[in-house]
Amino acid sequence: QVQLVESGGGLVQAGGSLRLSCAASGRTFSRYTMAWFRQAPGKEREFVAGIRWSGGNTYYTDSVKGRFTISIDNAKNTVYLQMNSLKPEDTAVYYCAAGPTTTRIGALGSYDYWGQGTQVTVSS
Repeated sequence: QVQLVESGGGLVQAGGSLRLSCAASGRTFSRYTMAWFRQAPGKEREFVAGIRWSGGNTYYTDSVKGRFTISIDNAKNTVYLQMNSLKPEDTAVYYCAAGPTTTRIGALGSYDYWGQGTQVTVSS
C-alpha cells in the first residue's frame, strides 16, 4: 500500500517557521494530488495546501496564503510544507494526503491515503 510518513512538526514560537516533510512510498505518484490537511482540537480536518505530484499549480486555504508553501522533491518522493510566520491558530496535527488527480483538491474525499500526522504547536 501507499505509505505517507510526516515529520518535522514541533513546538515553535509565534512568528517562527517549520518545514514539514511527507515521505511517500509504495507506488508511483506522478498522477496524484498531494495535500496537507490539519486538524486542531475540537475542529474538523481542514485543507491547508495542495500540489500535483508533477509540480506546477499550488493551492492554499486562505488563512495560510502568503505564509505557507507546498513543494515536491520528486527525486526524494517527498512533499514539503514550509510554514512561515506561524500563528497560534496554526496549532494542529498536520496530515499528508495523496489521491488521484482531481479538481476538488481541497476536499477530504479526494484523498485515499493519509499519513499518521505530525503535531505542530505554535506558542503565543
